[in-house]
Amino acid sequence: MNFNGRVDEIIGRKNSMLCVGLDPVLEKLPQSVRTAAEPFFMFNKLLIDATIEFACAFKLNLAFYEAYGLEGWRALKKTFEYLPPDVIRIADAKRGDIGNTAQMYARALFDDLGADAVTLNPYMGYDSAEPFLCHEQKGAFFLCLTSNPGSKDFQHFSNREIALYEKVAITVNDWNSRDNCGLVVGATHPEELARVRSLAPALPLLIPGIGAQGGDLEASVKFGTNQQKSMALFNSSRAIIYASANADFALKAAVEAKTARDQLNSARNQ
Repeated sequence: MNFNGRVDEIIGRKNSMLCVGLDPVLEKLPQSVRTAAEPFFMFNKLLIDATIEFACAFKLNLAFYEAYGLEGWRALKKTFEYLPPDVIRIADAKRGDIGNTAQMYARALFDDLGADAVTLNPYMGYDSAEPFLCHEQKGAFFLCLTSNPGSKDFQHFSNREIALYEKVAITVNDWNSRDNCGLVVGATHPEELARVRSLAPALPLLIPGIGAQGGDLEASVKFGTNQQKSMALFNSSRAIIYASANADFALKAAVEAKTARDQLNSARNQ
C-alpha cells in the first residue's frame, strides 16, 4: 500500500483524524518526569500510552530534541521505536536542500530514525524532494501555507494570477506520481485551506493550529477534508501534552485528546 492509501486506511480504522505533537521542553515537564533518568522519553512514552486510543498520527518536531544534543536525539529515536506501526509517525524536520544533501537527510529520517513521513520545504524544487519521494512507502508533507503570522510575508505573494502557496499546491500535486505527497496548511487560514483542497483534492493535508494557536476547528474540517471526509491530519501539541503540569499530566492529556478526536469527528459528520 502506498503512503497516501495508508493514511486513508488508518484514519478509517481508528476513526480519528487527530495527530498528537510530541514537542517536549525540559522546563515545562512535570517535576516527577523532569528528574527521571530519561525525562524526554518517559514524558513521551506516558503521553503515547495515554493518547494512542484517540490518535491516528504522532508528529515530533526535531528542533525540540536537537536542542538537547545527544540526549535529545536518543529520546527522539527511542520515541519513534516505541510508537506502534498502526499510526503515522511524522518527523517534523522541514528539510530542504540540494540532491546529495537531501539523500543524507532522507537516510537519517527514514532509514535511521524510522519515520513514516517528513515535512519538507519545497523552495529548492523537485530535485531536493526526489530523494524523499523515491521511498514509495514513505510520505512527504510540503510546507504550503503555514499557521504562523509571518506566513503572509512570502506565502501570499501573488503575480496577480496566482499566489505562491497556490503554486506550491499545484506543483506538489503534480509531483504525486507515487501517491506519497502531502501538504502542510495551517488551520488559521480556513479560506485558503479550501483553495488548497480544491487544487489538490486527493492529497493528505497536515493541518496544525487547532489547539493552542486557536485555529477554527469546524471550518478546517469542512475545508480541509476530501469529499469522503478523510485525508486530513489535524495536529495539536501544547493543548494536549501540557494539559496539566502535575503528576496527572498523562490522564489530562488523554481527556484533551479524546475531546479533540470527538470534536473532529463531530465536525466531519455534519
